[in-house]
Amino acid sequence: MSLAIDVVGGKWKLHLMWVLGEGPQRFGNIRRLLDGVSEKVLTENLRHLEAAGVVRREIFPEIPPRVEYSLTPLGETLRDALAPLEAWGDRHRAVLV
Repeated sequence: MSLAIDVVGGKWKLHLMWVLGEGPQRFGNIRRLLDGVSEKVLTENLRHLEAAGVVRREIFPEIPPRVEYSLTPLGETLRDALAPLEAWGDRHRAVLV
């Protein structure tokens, strides 16, 4: 369990998992979707998730270069494992907010 928490622990990583679960995203779009995250923190979290093997960073050879982030197959399985947590939050939203 602690290994999984090491991968997704922190304020923004779970949010990133949900955003990237919707499909490949560019950095600027992720930043717009995650209101309140700084560029530095977002970059650090994306790098950590990439190092853990759950996020892929793809650079397209265009001018200007385009970079997209997406979940790897391992990341998809992690997102599936986190789905019950999301469902729990939805069920208990009225009590928790």
